Amino acid sequence: MVPRRLTVLQVLPALESGGVERGVLEVAEGVVAAGHRSLVISGGGRMVAELTNRGSEHIEKALGTKSPVTLRHVVWLRDLLTKQGVDVVDIHSRMPGWITWLAWKSLPVAKRPAFISTLHGLHSTGFYSSVMCRGEHVIAVSETVREYVRRNYKFVPRDRLHLIHRGIDGHEYPSGFQPNDAWKSDFFQQFPETREQSLLTMVGRLTRLKGHADLLKLLARLRDRGIAAHGLIVGHTDPRKVAYAAEIQTLAASLNLSDHVTFTGQRSDLKQIYAMSAIVLSLSSTPESFGRTVAEALSIGTPVVGYNHGGVAELLAGQFPSGAVETGNLDALTETVASLLKHTPRLLPGPNIFEKETMLRKTLDIYDMVCSSSR
Repeated sequence: MVPRRLTVLQVLPALESGGVERGVLEVAEGVVAAGHRSLVISGGGRMVAELTNRGSEHIEKALGTKSPVTLRHVVWLRDLLTKQGVDVVDIHSRMPGWITWLAWKSLPVAKRPAFISTLHGLHSTGFYSSVMCRGEHVIAVSETVREYVRRNYKFVPRDRLHLIHRGIDGHEYPSGFQPNDAWKSDFFQQFPETREQSLLTMVGRLTRLKGHADLLKLLARLRDRGIAAHGLIVGHTDPRKVAYAAEIQTLAASLNLSDHVTFTGQRSDLKQIYAMSAIVLSLSSTPESFGRTVAEALSIGTPVVGYNHGGVAELLAGQFPSGAVETGNLDALTETVASLLKHTPRLLPGPNIFEKETMLRKTLDIYDMVCSSSR
């Protein structure tokens, strides 16, 4: 019997950058590779071309705007679910989730696709966030997220709550990788102040929760100890966060660190940046649901120091426990980083227990299961 070809729709606010977005692209690629049809609705962004080049169809619609006006898209989406013959819809964010849930709920039961919610974040609890647990099946991207659901949304049946860790491709981030001379030459030409420096790297959007202030305080403490290091901040500045970016630059100036911190903006060459970093840092003040940048850096073999909570704690416990630091403890952070810089280790990580292929197989198994069962 030939397996049924499914139409799988994923919905999220935008495809600009970030771990959630990367995960959506990977699942979409896996859906296409399995012979199914992949649709993605988002408000657009720089990752759309990558999505479509890998065989998915993109439908641009801004469902992520937190405004009652966004509710006007419910009727449009309800019609799309029917016209496109969607078999599975998978939501990845709250506002698009509500629009999708309302559209789905307004369909006759017999015409509804399977409804999946993939929960990536530890949102503030309450009615608004509860949509991420209203799927017929709920996917938690880490043990931390699963426990969050169990603790705060007890209406989710245990047999409908699935733990599927986000994963990375070990072939894309191979152990021992080193950038070539041409790449180094180009990078140092762009950022000459990073040449021959011990780079302490943070990757992610410029938002307050990521802990950039702690990086600057760490650099100041290391300098006071006579330890040379250079901060490398890699990530997209959201137009709504320009004031925060200016605040971080002002803090750097007040600590006399302006010449010791480099802001690169968004980069597509993270593999090379991880490889030439002395240490990758994860200093989010609130728990991360997974910590993709931690997994990527560890896969290559670069030491990671991170606050010991959330998904980052799970990653470090499995692969580099000595990099775990009590959240917000700058003394412990400084001691750990100073020790690693002194000994300049090249990490020999344990086996990567968070593989992309495993994540894709488990996700597709759920899609297949919800479509095979009687609806």
